[in-house]
Amino acid sequence: MRPQVRTEVADSGKSRPQSLARRPTFALVFYPSYLLLRPMLPPQQLRIQDFHYDLPAARIAPEPLPDRAASRLLVSRAGVLTDKTFRDLPGELPPHTLLIFNDTQVVRARLLAKRPTGGAVELFCLEPVAPHRALEPALQQTGAATWRCLVGNGRRWKDGPVTLEFSFAGQPATLWAERQAVEESGESLIDFRWEPSSLPFAEVLRAAGHLPLPPYLHRPDTATDAVRYQTVYAAHEGAVAAPTAGLHFTPELLQELTQRGTALGQVTLHVGAGTFQPVKAETMADHPMHAEPIIVQASLLRQLLAHRPHPVIAVGTTSLRTLESLYWLGAGLVRQPDQPTLAVAQWQPYEDALTVTPEQALHALLAYLEQQGSDTLEASTRLLIAPGYQFRLVQGLITNFHQPESTLLLLVSALLGPDWRAVYDHALAHGYRFLSYGDSSLLLPS
Repeated sequence: MRPQVRTEVADSGKSRPQSLARRPTFALVFYPSYLLLRPMLPPQQLRIQDFHYDLPAARIAPEPLPDRAASRLLVSRAGVLTDKTFRDLPGELPPHTLLIFNDTQVVRARLLAKRPTGGAVELFCLEPVAPHRALEPALQQTGAATWRCLVGNGRRWKDGPVTLEFSFAGQPATLWAERQAVEESGESLIDFRWEPSSLPFAEVLRAAGHLPLPPYLHRPDTATDAVRYQTVYAAHEGAVAAPTAGLHFTPELLQELTQRGTALGQVTLHVGAGTFQPVKAETMADHPMHAEPIIVQASLLRQLLAHRPHPVIAVGTTSLRTLESLYWLGAGLVRQPDQPTLAVAQWQPYEDALTVTPEQALHALLAYLEQQGSDTLEASTRLLIAPGYQFRLVQGLITNFHQPESTLLLLVSALLGPDWRAVYDHALAHGYRFLSYGDSSLLLPS
């Protein structure tokens, strides 16, 4: 007989069984009121099809609600589910919580150019290549630059540039794009040049580009999206997708959180196009995670240290991945203080048998910054969080409802264990809206 997981649902008083698939090895995992014999596999061997659920197209939210904070909030507290609205969040957080937000800002990274014959070509800017690979100086580059892009409707684009006419400050302007090479991944290296050449590329994108809405919305961006596909606290340009868990917050709600004694902190992870990439491999060993830049201030590291042992809750999967990446960056510095670059590899947590404490890791990062004479930590992460991952800095998560068979769903499963299915079953059965413009959840494992 397969082991059963029973999850209490607050609004019905009933329990829901959820079967677990058999696995070759087992480990004992403690849950609030029972002991579960939970099967375990190395994350590389996980089959993505085991993280499937049926998501009807009608449940995908096509538009944002008029009021950000009016979205629904499904609270999962040690397996007990409760239906709330997002305005209830301040009263649902554990005492002495530190909320960590990702303050990245979405750039207008979709460029709709035309071939000389008039045919359309879409260029989705992913990351800079030359003359700068770092995002911030690349956005300030003037005159010409090379970026790695996804190209849509490009099969008829042979030789020569495509063009995009736009206006800046009421004056005509032009962007030219020429394909330099197509990589094995299918992405293209695109040489851009523009007039007026004095414009920074960031201004070109603001004036000529479109917001890169998720492809499953199947619609062009609108003036409403220009406001609502950004968080109210967005501060640093660089993402090609919004950290959507933060879309529910309003200035009034942030003020109430502060008045109730909830501490707030910010990190920056510039969300890449990999967030839209489906897992096509049968097992996770064959799925590559794209590197994403993270930027964290020394003040946030000190805030995390001062806050221990009280709970840290991440607002969104990107904030969570940034926080957990901080541990692995610091742990790496404990082992090798003179690292030339700071980066977290995809499988690093599952290959390194480290005994470094979170406090030691954070102190190592602060020592590194002091040695560098900087208050800003810049690094990159490919971290994949999947069942079997041991969380070091995060005790809870605020997040939307994610696509089936996605790396984001793997992360939720890593946090909740088998209870993730009860959460998603409940959301589907009770009319919650899914994906980027959908409703939210507060996930507090035991």
